[in-house]
Amino acid sequence: MPSAPRWRRRSDARPQELLDAALETFVERGYAATNMDEIARRAGVSKGTLYLYYPGKAELLKAVVRQSLLGNLAEAQTQASAHSGTFGELLNYFLGEFTRRISRTNISGIPKLILAESGNFPEIAQFYFEEVIQRARTLITDILRQGIACGEFRPVDPDYAWRMIVAPLVLGVLWKHTFLPFEPDGLDFDRYLDCQLDMLAHGLVASETPAGRNTP
Repeated sequence: MPSAPRWRRRSDARPQELLDAALETFVERGYAATNMDEIARRAGVSKGTLYLYYPGKAELLKAVVRQSLLGNLAEAQTQASAHSGTFGELLNYFLGEFTRRISRTNISGIPKLILAESGNFPEIAQFYFEEVIQRARTLITDILRQGIACGEFRPVDPDYAWRMIVAPLVLGVLWKHTFLPFEPDGLDFDRYLDCQLDMLAHGLVASETPAGRNTP
């Protein structure tokens, strides 16, 4: 079979190229300081071409979030659903898999952008809350409730415990994009994550932990 024409391959790849360029620009400059001209230049297309795919900057940012954060969240959820160990292992796997995926890329700069711009652009904060935070909240609280029900976790308030669980992870990515340049020894994010997950496991564990997640 002959290879696809060069122009066709370029057209097929263009949406991803636009999203990559937008992610880099948003993380570097913030939402308010970013304009569509700059994103188009970085992607190597005209501004008119960019508007063919995305009608405005807000829609472009939403597409970046959906493609990057929600895509990784859904993939981590799919892999975690096949897990057959304890609920503690499942929670550690889900949090670790998702956090490691985003911490190694520019995606980790999105939470800082949302927090920084939420005062002037509340509609963006609302979108992020509804599309990302609420979905992560549901996943984590479901794991907590199942772990409590089978006696693996001690009784905690899932509706508030999930906030304590994600807070150190959010701090880690915020630290990376704010204070990391001033860290004398840098920040080993894997080490940071392992420490958080270890403290989390010991904080949730009941006095007698069942052998597996399917234990009644």
